[in-house]
Amino acid sequence: MYDQPLFLKTLSRFAVVLPARYDLETVLTELTESVTAVLGLSGAGVTMADDGRLRFVTAVSEASGDLERNQEQQQAGPCRDAYDTGDVVRVTDVREESARWPEFSAAATHLSVAGVAGIPMRLADQIIGALNLYASGPRVWSDEEIAVAGVLANVATSYVVNASKLRQQEQLTEQLQHALESRVVIEQAKGITAQQNSVTIDQAYQLMRGHARNNNASLRLVAEAIVAVGLHV
Repeated sequence: MYDQPLFLKTLSRFAVVLPARYDLETVLTELTESVTAVLGLSGAGVTMADDGRLRFVTAVSEASGDLERNQEQQQAGPCRDAYDTGDVVRVTDVREESARWPEFSAAATHLSVAGVAGIPMRLADQIIGALNLYASGPRVWSDEEIAVAGVLANVATSYVVNASKLRQQEQLTEQLQHALESRVVIEQAKGITAQQNSVTIDQAYQLMRGHARNNNASLRLVAEAIVAVGLHV
């Protein structure tokens, strides 16, 4: 099941926010947060292709991020399979998939994640990455839930590159590099903020997101201010 009113509200927000604040970091952060809320997930994350390898770009929680990092390191898991095949990968209980993805299954079990789904992200006829969905308990993913996730992924992907066909791949590469650089400074800032406020990494992330939204600033700008000049949020 999914939250239909929230889904419609999210599509409306995407239509307004994404074109106005257009960059890869903003688009994919909005995607992971929105799909997590609409489907009632424990988390979500995105990996994108970089010279044939999937690179972790963003995740909605520390546990989701750990699982995205695991797939980046191992180049194996539901996200990788979704990217390689172009098909949705549905896993009711990843704890039963230890033979298929041993490292990923072990990491998910350690992080109390059971249900997983991988949604390929397409730009025209090219698969550019994958959206991963995480549920704390076993989950039989319905066609309706997968369709909702697919719609959100498609809307976000349509903003990833906003240029002519001749500029698409060049812009995608540039933005992916920018997003990967942003991830490094954001991770540093999360650690600093968690220590300053004596909160968890996830809570620190929400403090940073709130400060960015309240001040109409990008998350990267806030993170850079925390790391470089000691901004306290």
